[in-house]
Amino acid sequence: MSKPPRPLSPVTDADIRLLRVFKTVVECGGFSAAEVELNISRAAISLHMADLERRLGLRLCRRGRAGFLLTDEGRMAYEAALRLLAGLESFRSEINTAHGRLRGELNIGITDNLVTLPQMRVTDALRGLKTQAPDVRVNIRMIPPNEIERGVLDGRLHIGVVPARRALPGLARFALYEEESQLYCGKGHPLFDAAPETITRDAVETADAVAPTQAQQPHALNATATATDREGVAFLVLTGCYVGFLPTHYARQWVERGAMRALLPDSHHCSVTFHAVTLKGAQPNLVLERFLDLLSRPVPKKTRQNI
Repeated sequence: MSKPPRPLSPVTDADIRLLRVFKTVVECGGFSAAEVELNISRAAISLHMADLERRLGLRLCRRGRAGFLLTDEGRMAYEAALRLLAGLESFRSEINTAHGRLRGELNIGITDNLVTLPQMRVTDALRGLKTQAPDVRVNIRMIPPNEIERGVLDGRLHIGVVPARRALPGLARFALYEEESQLYCGKGHPLFDAAPETITRDAVETADAVAPTQAQQPHALNATATATDREGVAFLVLTGCYVGFLPTHYARQWVERGAMRALLPDSHHCSVTFHAVTLKGAQPNLVLERFLDLLSRPVPKKTRQNI
């Protein structure tokens, strides 16, 4: 009968360093991709991972010809590491708050392809934060809205930017952007060169369409393809084989080049509000508070080209 594993001894600074390496490897998807991020060799990363596995007494991942894959124990250790590292950052933020100094990290999650919005609220706030607190390290992750909300709830993210939907308990939110979307087809599609008065609702709604997996379609369409994000929708629309909804600010670049056109713009359009979300009742964090103050300032009247 095998002996039960010994309880883990107190976590040391060396353990924290190994866990940071582990976190980076997981988020990069393997040793090779993590080399650039960590600025150390793949051999060194392999040694660090082996040290961590011995330290924890767990097999964290499988690596070989099939690629990098977390074990069940590895996924559990990764989630625990995220909570530990978030707790350390929270401790540092609270100490900096006690000193009244703007230092530490600001971890932001943003829904994809908002960068072409004409308002510059996020960009202006980041510029202001860099000017006022040059020592703050900003980390931006482009991930789906549900992952952003989970990240804010479990402390991995300080703030997120997501489309408005059912409010999750534990999240505070305020409106940032109003995003307009229309239905588009690409050059080469049968409807692309049709005169506007000849395009019928039936022709549009029976055409092959691409549907987003993260949101509901605002109109009934013949969805024969899906995409996890707006860039995926754009890829398929640009084939000339599908119609799909895209934000007008994002599609403008292709419309101006004659590669896309809007279909039935008077009826097939929708609007989505984007919110900034933070954790309700979170410990005081001067960096986040300053960023939120900058983010909530009125948008300048002049037209902007990015967020």
